[in-house]
Amino acid sequence: MTWWQALIDAGAVPAAFVPPPASRAGLGSDIDAGTERADIVEDGELQAHPVPDRSAARVPAAVSFLAGIERWSVVAYDGVVQIVSAYVAAAIRRRDERGRLHTTRERSRAFAVAPLQRMKPALRQRLEQMAPDLEPMDGDLVEQPARYLERVESTVRRVRAGIERELADACIAGLPPEEWLVLDGLLSRSPAVARHPRALGVIKSHGAQFLEGRGLERALTLPAGHRTSVFAVRGGHTRTEVYSWYLRLWPWEGNDLLYGLLRVEARADRETVARATELSGWLWAERAPLATPATRWDRLLYPLHNVEEYLSALAPRQPQLRRVSRLPKTGT
Repeated sequence: MTWWQALIDAGAVPAAFVPPPASRAGLGSDIDAGTERADIVEDGELQAHPVPDRSAARVPAAVSFLAGIERWSVVAYDGVVQIVSAYVAAAIRRRDERGRLHTTRERSRAFAVAPLQRMKPALRQRLEQMAPDLEPMDGDLVEQPARYLERVESTVRRVRAGIERELADACIAGLPPEEWLVLDGLLSRSPAVARHPRALGVIKSHGAQFLEGRGLERALTLPAGHRTSVFAVRGGHTRTEVYSWYLRLWPWEGNDLLYGLLRVEARADRETVARATELSGWLWAERAPLATPATRWDRLLYPLHNVEEYLSALAPRQPQLRRVSRLPKTGT
């Protein structure tokens, strides 16, 4: 018996709500929001630079790719209190000299999310007895279901980012010479990773505002196969200064301004500026094969997609969500 089934047996109301995919896009360590400060460290003002094509790109012989996934759903109600079952996982898969990907590190966590102080004593006791892992939440937004679920989302995202950071730190500590780590998300969350000379962060979401005026226009209308000048990112979410630039994987014309647009983070060092074109050519080559059927395949490097697919295959299934119909019960 699962912990939520035990909770329902104790009097909680069953639920089967999974947030729609649109609300979950871009979550986890890939979140990039807010207003930040950026200083151009290459060129007098932001410029567009062509990158080497696939045939000329210098791809490292061995690279480790780190990505994570998250799943969560409302499984029971205690009055208006929404009880959530969550699962997060992250893995590192190393591509060897033959081009094969092998898992070297992985972590996962399945846990309940609930505002314990707002639950009925009997149901709270049952939950604490049966749930092997529990993430408590403040209950001040319980009467505002939509805002409460936003906080749940943030909680799950924080847990996922934590295990990804732990894996990244462990990988960097033992990374052999000449090998690289590419992670899906912000390099700047971990000081050790952000300062490593062979680590890159790849960000697919673009909620943060780094540029303005002509520089912003050049970044958002960047042609495919081009990168912007390198700029330093400081403030906001960034705990350690990093250098960054935008890279366009696919033409945006006929789609939208963010189509195929990545932001890359690397160590704040002059060598990063010197190698930005070379590194961009390598990342551009990683766009093939296509990372379909992922919804944001245009911004997802295939090896990172491979890590996500690996994790998804191992993720626990929740058959009770498929059995519950949302159609009205007519009695016929």
